[in-house]
Amino acid sequence: MTLTEARRTPVAARRLGYLVGAGINAALIVALHVWPGWRVLPFLTEDTERVLGLVTASFVAGVLVNLAYVARDPAWVRAAGDLLTATVGLAAMVRIWTVFPFDFGDYSFDWALVARIVLVVGIIGTVIGLVANTISLLRARPDRDPARTPGPGAGHGEPRVRPPGRGS
Repeated sequence: MTLTEARRTPVAARRLGYLVGAGINAALIVALHVWPGWRVLPFLTEDTERVLGLVTASFVAGVLVNLAYVARDPAWVRAAGDLLTATVGLAAMVRIWTVFPFDFGDYSFDWALVARIVLVVGIIGTVIGLVANTISLLRARPDRDPARTPGPGAGHGEPRVRPPGRGS
């Protein structure tokens, strides 16, 4: 019987990805609040100010979680961070749905319907993600011994074969 382990992306590549993610979230905060600012978008109304707090919190959570991943990214930390960002993102989307700070009156196409559909898809996807992240967090508890977790094809309780020198 051959025991295998899923290959993880190299640490340096993961860290670069986390830094890029943090940078994108930081750039979105700047674009939203500093330059060019949300007011340049003609379809956003003054009610946008009522959603900015949660939208900004979502971006800030993305920055902080990605920076935490740069320092350490075992499965349980990733699951907890993803759960946090999804929760804040869901709160932001629900707030956007409730306030709906858009005015598409000057357009011949029903962009309000498209925006509502996109929000519903985002909310449903995020709820599914929350369930998946919760399961991942429960399965990747730090108190579990990953060397005793059965890998694909392994019998229950058999240690998983790890290549020498490979860490999380």
